[in-house]
Amino acid sequence: MTLEKKHISAAIILIAAAVISIITGRQFLAKHYPETFYPSPGLTRTGKLSDYFSGLQGTENDSRVYFFEGEEEGSTVLLLGGTHPNEAASGLVAVLVLENVEVTVGRLIVIPRANRSGFTVNDPMEAHPQYYSIPTPNGERRFKYGSRLTSPLDQWPDPLVYSHRPSGQRLSGFETRNLNRAYPGRPDGSLTEKTAYGIVQLIKKENVNVAFDLHEAAPEIPIINAIVYHEKAEEVALNAIFELEMEGISVSPELSPSNFHGLSHREWGDYTDVYPFLMETSNPIQGRLRGETSAELIVEGVSPEYRMALESGALQIAYKETGEPIERRVARHVTCFRRVIEAYNQLGNKPVILENLPEYEDILQNGVGAYIVAGK
Repeated sequence: MTLEKKHISAAIILIAAAVISIITGRQFLAKHYPETFYPSPGLTRTGKLSDYFSGLQGTENDSRVYFFEGEEEGSTVLLLGGTHPNEAASGLVAVLVLENVEVTVGRLIVIPRANRSGFTVNDPMEAHPQYYSIPTPNGERRFKYGSRLTSPLDQWPDPLVYSHRPSGQRLSGFETRNLNRAYPGRPDGSLTEKTAYGIVQLIKKENVNVAFDLHEAAPEIPIINAIVYHEKAEEVALNAIFELEMEGISVSPELSPSNFHGLSHREWGDYTDVYPFLMETSNPIQGRLRGETSAELIVEGVSPEYRMALESGALQIAYKETGEPIERRVARHVTCFRRVIEAYNQLGNKPVILENLPEYEDILQNGVGAYIVAGK
């Protein structure tokens, strides 16, 4: 090869590298742009987590907080989505609620992206898509699909062993970036601990009475299609589950273990006056048996590998032959959320009345897209 040809080859390689860098750089920056939401007319005001803890100001986790306040006084409910940004139904339910809800009595506070940092990255070695789309009557709406953990660009390095404060519980080092292992949080801790601290301060300062943390998990996880509750909220949880079972929606009651620290359903209940609930649905993309990983798997929830596992009878898994589509997962969360609030009201507490939210069968028949605004 002549010197001239070598120069041409080198120039082509440099140009290709520059093009790739530009494309990937734009993709990286796009994950950092905040998503646009379209709150219902019932929205009364917005704020940020830094309103409750100034240490979050200017960080990726200074998440937006949405308030819906009825004309009549009542109790206050907090709905948290996006604790784990790789659990799609969690964040999608929060968006559906804030874009539809009307509050006539009491207050509803929605944080659709609790760990916003986690939405800027994906979990390494998992081949996860960066986005998934939901069809609506007016076009598709694209949502970020993120990581279970706070981005390492915002919090690094991980320790060899994560020691939870104040309990001293020891976990794997990467759990230091797991928001649902960080409660009650610390004002002088890591970004994840500061985020947890800010959420706890919000619960205290806004006198939240009932709080929900939405999640999804792999079909083979024992605690699935469940409501996890603190012992002081047991009567509310069991009454709600009874009503759900009467409707044909099977839900497992799970009491929060008193010796497993850092989780919302334990530490919210221990450190504040709130009645906390964590809800789980079954999501095949999070499982180890899932096979091909794609945005379609997030939305359609169909995995031949999980169907084979189900038919074999070798594993006890929460997977239906028709799959676990996002419509069913969202419908479960919305309905469980509503029934817990109704059970809370029925026990003589100051009520919270939410209107204009779809029922279980509505979401199954019409799809999630019927209840969210198309992207603009």
